[in-house]
Amino acid sequence: MSKLTIRTADERDVGLILDFIIKLAIYEGMGGQVTASAADIRTSLFERKQAEVIIGEVDGIPAAFALFFHNYSTFLGMANLFLEDLFVRERYRGSGIGAAMLRKLAQIAQERGCRRLDWLVLDDNVKGAAFYHKHGATALTDRRVFRLDGKRLTAFAKHKSLETGGES
Repeated sequence: MSKLTIRTADERDVGLILDFIIKLAIYEGMGGQVTASAADIRTSLFERKQAEVIIGEVDGIPAAFALFFHNYSTFLGMANLFLEDLFVRERYRGSGIGAAMLRKLAQIAQERGCRRLDWLVLDDNVKGAAFYHKHGATALTDRRVFRLDGKRLTAFAKHKSLETGGES
């Protein structure tokens, strides 16, 4: 029988975390969009502490990872957890490790006094959505995600609109 352990990642895991991120991006059909480097991961996770990672291991072999951080609900007046990424290597899918990772995140949220654990699921990730529904999560249908990035972020930060080319 296999032994599952879930541990907090440390700085020695930077390469492993980046590998998980790349594999997740490939799984989601976005492999070419990963620009993060090991140095970026090391700086953001272990120097600036902008997010945290847990690693799921089966018999000592890294099988899954979850990257999460605190967000804030003004309505609740408190910080909650936001799950950015949860990924299970293909050979371990269906073994219960995904549910164990999600349960560990729920436990961390409760230990920290959070009332919510939120995350996003891509529209075409039907298996992921079904997995989350199976474990009691509900899909929010009353909101959309908006983003400013790249040239649009830079232009807006400089008080310029890309649509008009001038001040906004």
